[in-house]
Amino acid sequence: MTSLPSRLALVAFTAIALAGCSMAGIKPMPGLVPQRATAAIDAELAAPLAATSSERDCLMRAMYFESNRGSDDGLFAVGTVVMNRVADPKYPKSICTVVGQPNQFATGIMSNPMNEDASVQRIAAIADRLLAGERHPAVGTAKFFHQAGLTFGYSNMHYVLEAGGNAFYERH
Repeated sequence: MTSLPSRLALVAFTAIALAGCSMAGIKPMPGLVPQRATAAIDAELAAPLAATSSERDCLMRAMYFESNRGSDDGLFAVGTVVMNRVADPKYPKSICTVVGQPNQFATGIMSNPMNEDASVQRIAAIADRLLAGERHPAVGTAKFFHQAGLTFGYSNMHYVLEAGGNAFYERH
């Protein structure tokens, strides 16, 4: 029988392969592993969402204004955080309401224009994957991120990933 860490690594590799993701550009925070990585949680968070075009636009806005100049992994991670919040009963149940919450995402996120057509097309493809149920495997259940390179002295921040200029974390 294989060890638990070996089985978890195999599950993570399989999930990445099935999702069509590559490990290129994914940088887990050194020495930190998501504390809750079970199939039941993954299945619950990755349920497809029947979204309107307005909800899709809101998801795209979060990715555009939070990680547009970053990597696809960073965009996918930001979108995963939005979807994790929508799936959590502590947050609103619609993407637009989550993205529009005061002081949670970039200033002007709901009103500023998305001017870079190439980026918008790239982000639209990632948003469609998220709405179909795909999630960034390294983000897990994390619902928070901030600009990479910043540090905070809080002991309840468990970092899981740095991608696209952001550091993603869980709160405990």
